[in-house]
Amino acid sequence: MRSLLVLFASAASAKVMDKLASVPKGWSEVRQASPDESVTLRVGLQQQHAAALEQAVIEISTPGHPNYGLHMSRDQVKAYTAPTEKSVSSVVGWLAESGVTSSVNNDWITFTTDVKTANDLLDANFSWYQYQQGGSPKLRTLSYSVPDELSASIDLIQPTTRFGQLGAKRSTIFEMQVLEPEEEDAVKATVAVDAADCNPNRITPACLKSLYNINYKASPEGNLVAFSSYLEEYARYSDLQSFETQYLAEASGQNFSVELVNGGLNDQSSRDDSGEANLDVQYVLAISAPVPILEYSTGGRGPLVPTHDQPGPSTNEPYLEFLTYLLDQPDSALPQTISTSYGEEEQSVPADYALKVCNMFMQLGARGVSVLFSSGDSGPGDSCIRESDQAPYFQPTFPAGCPYVTAVGATYNISPEQGVSFSSGGFSSLHAQPAWQKDAVNAYLESIGSTYSPYFNASNRGIPDVAAQGSRFVVVDKGRTALLSGTSASSPLFAGVVALLNAARKSQNQPPLGFLNPWLYNNSAALIDITSGYGSGCSGNSAFRNGARWNATAGWDPVTGLGTPDFPKLLAAAAPGVENA
Repeated sequence: MRSLLVLFASAASAKVMDKLASVPKGWSEVRQASPDESVTLRVGLQQQHAAALEQAVIEISTPGHPNYGLHMSRDQVKAYTAPTEKSVSSVVGWLAESGVTSSVNNDWITFTTDVKTANDLLDANFSWYQYQQGGSPKLRTLSYSVPDELSASIDLIQPTTRFGQLGAKRSTIFEMQVLEPEEEDAVKATVAVDAADCNPNRITPACLKSLYNINYKASPEGNLVAFSSYLEEYARYSDLQSFETQYLAEASGQNFSVELVNGGLNDQSSRDDSGEANLDVQYVLAISAPVPILEYSTGGRGPLVPTHDQPGPSTNEPYLEFLTYLLDQPDSALPQTISTSYGEEEQSVPADYALKVCNMFMQLGARGVSVLFSSGDSGPGDSCIRESDQAPYFQPTFPAGCPYVTAVGATYNISPEQGVSFSSGGFSSLHAQPAWQKDAVNAYLESIGSTYSPYFNASNRGIPDVAAQGSRFVVVDKGRTALLSGTSASSPLFAGVVALLNAARKSQNQPPLGFLNPWLYNNSAALIDITSGYGSGCSGNSAFRNGARWNATAGWDPVTGLGTPDFPKLLAAAAPGVENA
């Protein structure tokens, strides 16, 4: 009788951390998990000084503040993010009571146990689930709980209710056109005649440097720019060499290094897609050479909440694994600039996961790293359906919606440069509008009045922050010349610009720019305001008869943000006195 009373008391005092009403659409239960099957889970603990860290990062990143540029060390950041000793000991003790050994890494606890123990610990029911269109089954539960007395210490436990599966890549490449041999020869011939002549039908490194007036050549010493590769995409050494020979002779001989994360590989003979990774390395190099370049190749896939546009299998990138690895690196190993050309719908990512990842991007900013992301390639959205109630609603992107990354939209054409139709933008559904963005974004909101007001949260973070060319970039992929379009092109381009600015600052013994956004909004005059073009989407939703579009306008807008790089002005703002030569 006593054991039953204890059991009921335990159930009554447990807090449900997450619960799904039913098996997500497109999934079916294959079988109950066997009690002795193994499961590995990660517990995210509540940070002791999260609000204080956020305030400190804003101060470090705001020009004119006495703390501007005083970035933190790894240990200083960990002091802010550490949970209380009581939280750690309570969770470790709770696990130990069930015979579970765990490992602690600051605000994360990882443990491996069997399904029976996990079910008992979490009041869960782990089963194997299969996505209807294939892929390997996933071990998940429809709900999980933790003891009431631990609920204030735990932010999330992953993976539990987060359904995801391997599937097609979700980079932000909008279009890739492999050229026929005669077309490839024509491009090479034209480039040989006048490489700096910008032809909107084929964008080259020389064109971009001419368009944005980039002449500064940085020192490689003490500088590093990185890009992230996910979903089994690998940049190819041979393609970079060919790209340099054909389109970037001044960088001939420069290569990139690779760091493997979470089981990532560097498979130079892979038959899988490599267009995204090649685009990243080739256009980071095109702008920032001779700054050394590092590719982070991360294995695994993150959790997915199936939606109309991403019903599964999972294509979410494993940001938690990558960021945990990166934040553990010594200060001397971190790059000053990182570009990532991957993203998905914000609503497809569990909110607790998205918020935890955004906090980790903030930690990178605290340590002096500038983090840039493509804004996405669907304008206001694709299906424009809010999954919670099936209502028409615009679709902001993740992680671009995180205020601690710099979201990069796309432009096309030369005279004038215009917002391109696929450039994603809008307003986050998770993150409030930051103070540094208030004046710029509110001016835009005032200009559009009530237009589309039911379909976005005007009080939240606006996307993107900046933009750059993103259409028909000449790329060498698997030995062939291709033309690639997407904000996937814009982000590495802008990251190359930031890498040059950071290098210029280093030449004056100044700290790197770190978290960029307060500096950018404070120096919006150093960007070229794009006032024509639009981002379009929602064409399949009957609520929008002719689709929906954001227009590029004077000032900030949700197509091109503050605008594109005016490099001489950016250089003068970042490193006064350094010559653009």
